[in-house]
Amino acid sequence: MTEILDKVYDPQRIEAKWYEYWEGQGFFHAKADGAKPGYCIVIPPPNVTGVLHMGHALNNTLQDILVRFKRMDGFDALWMPGTDHAGIATQNVVERQLAAEGKDRHALGREAFIKRVWEWKASSGGHIITQLKRLGCSCDWSRERFTLDEGLSRAVREVFVRLYEEGLIYKGDYIINWCPRCQTALADLEVEHEPTDGHLYHIKYPLAEGEGSVTVATTRPETLLGDTAVAVNPTDKRYKKYHGATLSLPVLGRPIPVITDAYVALEFGTGALKITPAHDLNDFEVARRHDLPAIKVIDEAGLMTAAAGKYQGMDRFACRAQILKDLKADGLLVKMEPYTVPVGHCYRCKTVVEPLISKQWFVAVKTLAAEAVAAVEDGRTRLIPANWDKSYYDWMSNIRDWCISRQIWWGHRIPAWTCAKCGRAIVSREDPAACPDCGGVDLVQETDVLDTWFSSALWPFSTLGWPTETPELKLFYPTSVLITAFDILFFWVARMMMMGIHFMGEVPFREVYIHALVRDPEGQKMSKSKGNVIDPLELMDKYGTDAFRFSLAAFAAMGRDVRLSEERIAGYRNFANKVWNACRFTFMNLEGFDPEPPAGGADLDPDEKLTTVEAWIMSRLQQVIRETRKSLDTYAFDQAANTLYQFVWHEFCDWYLEFIKPQLYDKEAAATRRQCQSVLLKVLSAVLRLLHPFTPFMTEEIWQQLPGAQGSIMVAPYPQPEPQFDHPEAEAEMNLVMATINAIRNIRGEMNVPPGTQVEVFLHCLENAPIQTLNRHRQSIQILGRVRDLHFNATTGPPAAAAKAVVDKVDIFMPLAGIIDFTEEAKRLDRELEKLGKEVSQAQRKMSNEDFLAKAPPEVVAKEQAKLQAQTDKLNKLKTHRERIKELMG
Repeated sequence: MTEILDKVYDPQRIEAKWYEYWEGQGFFHAKADGAKPGYCIVIPPPNVTGVLHMGHALNNTLQDILVRFKRMDGFDALWMPGTDHAGIATQNVVERQLAAEGKDRHALGREAFIKRVWEWKASSGGHIITQLKRLGCSCDWSRERFTLDEGLSRAVREVFVRLYEEGLIYKGDYIINWCPRCQTALADLEVEHEPTDGHLYHIKYPLAEGEGSVTVATTRPETLLGDTAVAVNPTDKRYKKYHGATLSLPVLGRPIPVITDAYVALEFGTGALKITPAHDLNDFEVARRHDLPAIKVIDEAGLMTAAAGKYQGMDRFACRAQILKDLKADGLLVKMEPYTVPVGHCYRCKTVVEPLISKQWFVAVKTLAAEAVAAVEDGRTRLIPANWDKSYYDWMSNIRDWCISRQIWWGHRIPAWTCAKCGRAIVSREDPAACPDCGGVDLVQETDVLDTWFSSALWPFSTLGWPTETPELKLFYPTSVLITAFDILFFWVARMMMMGIHFMGEVPFREVYIHALVRDPEGQKMSKSKGNVIDPLELMDKYGTDAFRFSLAAFAAMGRDVRLSEERIAGYRNFANKVWNACRFTFMNLEGFDPEPPAGGADLDPDEKLTTVEAWIMSRLQQVIRETRKSLDTYAFDQAANTLYQFVWHEFCDWYLEFIKPQLYDKEAAATRRQCQSVLLKVLSAVLRLLHPFTPFMTEEIWQQLPGAQGSIMVAPYPQPEPQFDHPEAEAEMNLVMATINAIRNIRGEMNVPPGTQVEVFLHCLENAPIQTLNRHRQSIQILGRVRDLHFNATTGPPAAAAKAVVDKVDIFMPLAGIIDFTEEAKRLDRELEKLGKEVSQAQRKMSNEDFLAKAPPEVVAKEQAKLQAQTDKLNKLKTHRERIKELMG
């Protein structure tokens, strides 16, 4: 026999070859000519600074599975790729390079610095694109976009100007999140709050005149220097007598009023709240209601200002330490108690964020958000799983105006100018040459750039050519689905909804599938500090990309985090090897077989008389096709992968190929053998096409050797169910046959019958039909069960010293006298029972130890519990087996 496939599947040898072939043949390219229905996914653009991590790997594997499926299923499928300019992150990378050279961006100047960033992008940026190709992503790279490219920059500018003209973009003083390290404003979503051990400080504010004081509780005593009032709840009887009183601000002695506001929580601290409008969002809102001044005591560098008096120039945290000493010396520090504080950190550099009042650019989002909420409520866009709806609604209903200006250089510079002569503000689609009011030519452009998420919010329509009406925009918008992680649901998804509806009059995507996180085997979030980060590139090198992709899909259960381990990926590498070896066997037994069209297998005439085995495998194939298609259409990736795994490994490989070996080996019965080959080829062709979206490289390598196959499997039709091959009666018959063989195998295993020993089996049933069925499959039962003699309803009755099993209504007896030594087997079992019993007792004592349960990490406790359960199950099986041996011994 000629070996068409290598003995061992070598992913390293074939992956690069086939990716280059697919790309070179233009199979990733969407024609956008309207000849086929459109299907479009826009990639969540990774940062240009990024490298492939597990989150990327999961997200892009799921997208590629869908795109490959739809492409094969007759759609003009566009997977729009691109990268994000990642303003703060990219600027930080280049600033670190400059620092290593003893330079900084200010010395370099804005234009030279931006040129330097573009040079960095050309040489080092976009490395992740190469890694996505390594993963097998079938993006239309001919349409690759970058959020700072010319077309997207035009779209960004058009959106900014339109929103400004509509009064939805404005510039104003507002409390913002400020990063002293990055020297820029941050949106609320760019602030990461971490529970931090701190203190609640109780401080006395004396009355300006007379005796008495009001005690407030604060976590930030350094900000009291900017206090302009103390607020109490108007219903709080404790402070009734202080309404309208004047207090003396500790340390500085500045007079401040006591005001009443329903915002104050009676149960927090002392019920009296210090109001620092310049350094707390809620205090800022209270101050606006009461017309209080805002005093800025911390500057953009995190240092105390002149308004802080003698603390001017001190670092904010050093000031805290000093002011506590001074309060204590003045007898104003009543007490300090431990308190967990949710401290905000910059999402990029992890510096503690400072709330500051600043003049920034904002988008008024209330009306935009209302439209985006309505689109989900009325079903124009579906969030999957639906349990994300509530989070989406809650966030949108409490949304604040979006601060879109950033005090950095890398990004979309805000298209706004101020006339130096008359002060006119100009926002324009084109760079203005002169002031439209006074004709002055000394125009100063805004130095801030737009938040990176502003350009990302336009991604679904800007990448398709907007504001130009393009064929792509007409065919592919709204896009079909967005695949994303939950952590950017508000950062990105909500904003795309708002912008898409506002500028396109239609939602940006019909469905949003929100996948979970990839965690380590114990369910812990991966992080460098924990040392549990798994590198996807290393796993692809070690196990092959197909095994890695299949693993991710198989674990991607809706709404449940993925627990990934190398052992599980190794298991799916075994699956890939199983498929490979099954194909090698098939090809060796198709030698000389010349199939008729269509490609990938001879057509089967439904009226042709199929054997029961052939009818069974064809019937099961139809059900698998239905289940796989339904799972992919509903984003049940794990169910699709597991359906294919079970069918291919257990039904196709373990049963079907074994059943048909006698027909394949019998070259004398040419007609029977040819039909067997034809069915085998048709099933294998369908299996490869079903698997292709999950395991693209291996299936392409095999497809190219498949008799009758033409072109690439990428463009072969995805299997459709053929109802004429549904044979439920054949499935029922083969289920009985397989169950009988399994029962025989189980008896052999449980009774330690040597593998090479041929046994005698008696089948008894009061009904004739099951016996007739099994008799028709006598040969398969004997071969696969290693049965020497098979008896049906023997007149002698059940044999003595026989192990028994029951399948449906059939009693199965296997005489064991002379095959195993019952006495020795009993002794062996007694020894094993004693040993395992001690292990179980020890494990039970451990699980009853309250000290262990209280101190051990939850994942360790769960592991020990699972171990005990497995030991207990094994012990029970051994006891059952011991009882059966006792019965056989008489």
